[in-house]
Amino acid sequence: MTHGTNGVTRRAALLGIPGLALGSAALAQSGPTPQRGGILTFAVGAEPPTYDLHQTGTFAVMHRLAPHYSTLLTYEPGNYPNIVGDLAESWTVAPDLMTYTFRIHANVRFHDGTPLTAEDVRVSYERLRNPPPGVKSDRQPAFEQIASIEAPDDRTIVFRMKKVDASIMDTFASPWNSIHSAARLRQDPSFPVRNVMGSGPFRFVEHVAGSHWVGARFDGYFKPGRPHLDGFRAITMSPSAMVNALSGRQINAEFRGFTPNERDRIVRALGDEAKVHESSWMLHMIMSFNCEKPPFNDPRVRRALSLALDRWGGSSNLSRISQLGAVGGLVRPGSVWSATPEEMQRWPGYGRDMAANRAEARRLLREAGHENLSFTLLNRNHQPYVTSGIFIIDQLRQIGVRVEHQQVELAAWYAAQGSGGYEVMVDSFTQFSDDPTNVLVKYISMDRASIATQRMQDRELDAMFDAQAQEVNPAVRKQILRRFEARAMEQAYAVPLLWWQRIVVMNARVQGWSMAPTHMIYQDLADVWLAPERRG
Repeated sequence: MTHGTNGVTRRAALLGIPGLALGSAALAQSGPTPQRGGILTFAVGAEPPTYDLHQTGTFAVMHRLAPHYSTLLTYEPGNYPNIVGDLAESWTVAPDLMTYTFRIHANVRFHDGTPLTAEDVRVSYERLRNPPPGVKSDRQPAFEQIASIEAPDDRTIVFRMKKVDASIMDTFASPWNSIHSAARLRQDPSFPVRNVMGSGPFRFVEHVAGSHWVGARFDGYFKPGRPHLDGFRAITMSPSAMVNALSGRQINAEFRGFTPNERDRIVRALGDEAKVHESSWMLHMIMSFNCEKPPFNDPRVRRALSLALDRWGGSSNLSRISQLGAVGGLVRPGSVWSATPEEMQRWPGYGRDMAANRAEARRLLREAGHENLSFTLLNRNHQPYVTSGIFIIDQLRQIGVRVEHQQVELAAWYAAQGSGGYEVMVDSFTQFSDDPTNVLVKYISMDRASIATQRMQDRELDAMFDAQAQEVNPAVRKQILRRFEARAMEQAYAVPLLWWQRIVVMNARVQGWSMAPTHMIYQDLADVWLAPERRG
């Protein structure tokens, strides 16, 4: 096993090689010399429902807030999923994998000039794992195996475990685990909800709702020579406006992704000034049922609706016109953890014989007494959610189910998701890592994870979730994962529709940005710079 002073092998990071001290900075990327200066302008397709990274999962927050914050660890730019340090200068892992000790960089400061110490890291992580009254943490389940967090001095932070956690290094690298001022959090635990004050490469300037968000270079940033940009301007735009703005050179980039048709239109407009990045995507569309509301408390009804969906045909057709792509289970298709197509086809709703699938769906609805079922499908008024909703409605019509399509803004969608104010919804889930724990958390009991919005309780799934999270043998862990998926598909509390394909198009002036199979990492913009404009 090898590792350098600036990086660490994935295996070393995840298995915790005894006594290994790991370096912090990503290996220097080869290429043109970065140039200092300029304002990066990019589009974001929705307004942020909060400023608090701890309590949300939407790109509308991540793409604006990531440049303002630091995290303990991060993923090495251009080398996903290799883990390196951000605030952490080095760290060691105990031989029994029960203690993780981090040494943070000296002379790190928040944007208000106050020093960032290990106590700020400790208090931020306590807020994540045990939020105070009135504060929500979407990451809370990820920290269940942490017994205690200690800050014995200003630069040392120690995590002691209750049990071995195979995912813990990915958890420490999560872009959602922003570090906040302990003093600010003690004054107001909800301070990050409507205030921005971190230690990242850019300080917050302003947010004009419905218009723009502005950040400026933080000259006190602890990484020498970073950031390269003078600042950034994130402009709120609809998808059609994004395409026009990028085609017309009014913005430099959009970091979430375009459809194939939008990609082609931008490339035609920009010619060799267009830069295209493509990847599979750690994001999948879900049909989620409110299992507290009849008849969706009946597994026969839920399974019938899943059986009616022609996923394979949908993938073939919708991938040509939308961001929807591959058929998959609960983890990203093609990743080391994913099921094979043959394994998938044994799940309800994944067989390729649609005549047989739909006959079984009708039988289940008759048996449950709901052969004339009708309901309202809650959805976001944003692509590819709308396309997904139209597809679901068309598929269910073929087994005699009538569906009303209710499309709402992001804030209303989140509110209904949290309150249970829906029957069935077009849902989605994205994460920053392929590690199974980061995705399966969406499918466990709601009293274990607030993001499991199906409003159900299944202790069998919970037990398998815990078992795989503690299993450090990848082969055994994968077997548990397959059992988890089989039960989840059979019970159908929430069922995957299709996984997304990520197509990012930007002006070729944008340099230093890294593509990944998730739009939630590499967004702090510290390494991004702008090449000179071309003179025609």
